[in-house]
Amino acid sequence: MGDRPQQQRKFGLRAIGSIGVDALKLYNQVEFKILYASLMQDPKQLINARSSLDLEQRKTWYSPVADIYYNARPGYSQELINRAVALAELSSEPRILEVGCGPGNATVAFAEFDFSITCIEPNQDFCRLAQRNCAPYPKVEICNTSFEEWAMSANHFNAVLSANAFHWISPEIRYSKAAEALQDNGFLILLWNLTPEPPYEVYRAIEQVYQAHAPSLVRYEGAEIQAEILKGFAQDVLDSGCFRELVTEQIACEVTYSIDNYLNLVSTSGRLEPQAKQLLFAELREKLETFGDRVKLSFLSAVHVARKDG
Repeated sequence: MGDRPQQQRKFGLRAIGSIGVDALKLYNQVEFKILYASLMQDPKQLINARSSLDLEQRKTWYSPVADIYYNARPGYSQELINRAVALAELSSEPRILEVGCGPGNATVAFAEFDFSITCIEPNQDFCRLAQRNCAPYPKVEICNTSFEEWAMSANHFNAVLSANAFHWISPEIRYSKAAEALQDNGFLILLWNLTPEPPYEVYRAIEQVYQAHAPSLVRYEGAEIQAEILKGFAQDVLDSGCFRELVTEQIACEVTYSIDNYLNLVSTSGRLEPQAKQLLFAELREKLETFGDRVKLSFLSAVHVARKDG
């Protein structure tokens, strides 16, 4: 296990070298930034790669896979959600602002506590799905706007929540605007599910398929690198100067997917051209079926909770 980060870096750089400069121009710039940051183990670049997209691109990034995203992505650990509620002192009728709710993957879990939640989501398709998924919860409001464009209610919320979305917000405003929206001593809650990955021997079997058809997805992190990524996310909160008393809790998670569901998960990981996607999925299926009809995936899940400074 200890030598895998070095192995992962070697395989990834080989993939880059095999693509060639001209071919790299075919791939979305942000996807290459994510690949490069992951390979170089640079958490700061990894955090900011998504936010480097133009705002209009961010608004539609997941639209092609919006309908499968909710079920394809693993749910957030109830254990960590309970800890977030306790650490952020969310007791009697708190007001929560959720930044980037997507189709409601984390929203529903917090709505179960009967909290009042204002959700900011720039993607119209995700808003439609979030409204459907949150229909049983009358205290949830879905707002189709970006956090950057949102007309802020200053000093209004007890907590700002973001689940796998805060890194999509422009770094110039993500922490300062969140802090401004919070009441004094309010809390920032960041939930993270890192990339679900198959066992290393399975990854080795499918790595060449990714290299051939989706080079931006050629990476293997493993638990050690994922732990370092989470440390980088935590340090980013502290470096903002807007929050203090940061508490981090993380757990190792496992999920088991059918091959079809695994391919759905892959489709939410990056933009794929239709022909490349067809070839990628056909060859992935062929390789994965040699290991059986199910795919076991592991990843780290974490929560960061920090109090507003000042």
